[in-house]
Amino acid sequence: MAEDNRAHQVELDEIDKSIIRVLQVDGRMPYSKLGPEVGLSRAAVRQRVQRLLDSGVIEVVAVSEPFKMGFNVQAMIGINADGDLRAVAAALSDVDQIVYVVLSSGRYDILVEVIGRDSAELLTILNDVVRRVPGVRSTELFTYMKIEKVTYSWGAL
Repeated sequence: MAEDNRAHQVELDEIDKSIIRVLQVDGRMPYSKLGPEVGLSRAAVRQRVQRLLDSGVIEVVAVSEPFKMGFNVQAMIGINADGDLRAVAAALSDVDQIVYVVLSSGRYDILVEVIGRDSAELLTILNDVVRRVPGVRSTELFTYMKIEKVTYSWGAL
């Protein structure tokens, strides 16, 4: 798996990393401002950004604030599963309220992050959705009390 990931890596120079750092703060910055910020012309920075987008190194998206949108409960669910973990993870990935799915090592086979409007919805997601996925053997719920930090700035430091 690590070899497969390395085969798809894209070489980034310091200018690429600078572009990424700036766009992580303001993904809508116009090329006319971004270019001088990283020491390039507007045309050159546009080409660099397009290369980063085309190669999949970056993706420019809107990041919403769940609490401001009425999703008042977030939690991580640790899942132990039987059978093909990829099949279980794929089934969990189809659930709209699950926003993050990762196969892991250690105590849990799979970790998923869920959002809900309230604790009743969280219970429904856990009991009526996650626990009914074929292969899910057991779950442990970790409700977020406070999110101290969320960042998307890794990778270009």
